[in-house]
Formats: sequence, structure tokens, C-alpha cells
Amino acid sequence: MAQTKTDAKAQVIATYDGHPTFQCSTCAATIALQDELISKSFAGRDGRGYLMHSATNLKMGKKEDRSLLTGTHTVSDVFCLGCNERMGWYYVKAPDNTQKYKEGKYLLERERLIKDNAWKLDDE
Repeated sequence: MAQTKTDAKAQVIATYDGHPTFQCSTCAATIALQDELISKSFAGRDGRGYLMHSATNLKMGKKEDRSLLTGTHTVSDVFCLGCNERMGWYYVKAPDNTQKYKEGKYLLERERLIKDNAWKLDDE
């Protein structure tokens, strides 16, 4: 069991360490790799949103049908595990074939994110 835990920790470090990420603007929990960004041209509840392939350190709210700009989608709000701030939503089901590409993706609100570029300083 300890070996599995060590392997998982090493995998997480290899995935995120030194890579540009998006973090929660309230508590700085890592939410997503910037490489997972699909589009910046989405609208959230409170402004612009980013469509993401995946996200982490989030918990799902209850599923509900919500009227969005592109029709009524089945979504679940997602909340930061660190501070419980609402970060956006997860697309569970899309209304028609032109919107199916959103299913299984996350809409993260830009105003709730900090962009961490993972820059290294020369004197480190």
C-alpha cells in the first residue's frame, strides 16, 4: 500500500510541478493545468469563462438543468476543495449534437482563477 501511495505522489508531482497552472483565487489550490484549456470564449455566471478538458481539487454540486446561451444543459456546479468557493460548472449533458463536445468538460470562471506561469528565477 505504501508503494502505491508513493507512486501516486510522484505522478502528481511529475504532472504539476513546474507546469503552468490555474489556481483558486481565494485559497490558491491548484485547479487545472493551463495545457487543459480548450477555449477562452465562454461565458460564466459572473463574466468570462474557460472551457477546460479536466480540473482537479473540485467537488461536484447536484446536477440540474440550466438555461445557458447555447441551450438548456445538464450541469453540476463545482466548488474548490480548499475553500468551498464556486469555481464554475461541469457539463454533464448537452442539449443537441452541436453541443456534445462540452460533455465531460469544465467551465471555470476567469474571475475565480489565478494564472501561475511556474516561472523560475535565475538565482534559485
